[in-house]
Amino acid sequence: MSYYDIDAILTDAQKLPCTFEVDVPGLGYLESSSSSPDIKAGTRLQLPVWLAEMLAVSQRLGTLTNVITLDIPSALSPRVQNALKADPRTVELRSLATHFYGLGQRVLGLFEEDELCEVLINSYKLRAAEIADLAHNPQGAISGEAGAFLRGLEEEERQLFRVAHDSSKAIKQYMGVREGKK
Repeated sequence: MSYYDIDAILTDAQKLPCTFEVDVPGLGYLESSSSSPDIKAGTRLQLPVWLAEMLAVSQRLGTLTNVITLDIPSALSPRVQNALKADPRTVELRSLATHFYGLGQRVLGLFEEDELCEVLINSYKLRAAEIADLAHNPQGAISGEAGAFLRGLEEEERQLFRVAHDSSKAIKQYMGVREGKK
């Protein structure tokens, strides 16, 4: 993704749960409920992906102790993974994270989670097929179940729907023009 890509910026702004392993002076303002100027070891916070990633890979000078440890975000928790394994079309990804697959990609860059990778790939394939079907059949997309599915699409899926719908319209228009010339 490009430096100026708004979707990349919004993905980086999503929160990751982390635990501080060391005392960090002067960053107490990150913990809104604390009046202390410092963050104490053991403090759990939700930090933006870009900051959590930088702190997770950095180490204290002179030691091999990491500054923070990262946890899997709730949007990618085992509970969500199980729901996606059962039927990915029933999960409202937008309510979990507006840039769900972008968050998954960033998390997979930080964790070695083969099962999570498989779940995300399979979910995307099944949901993309459903999205393509609804994009080519816009009348069916308005009904209750399909409408609920479309409202739950995360941002990348919404872009996929728009492209598939626009291409379907363009093909129908092209075919109508060709048939009209015969």
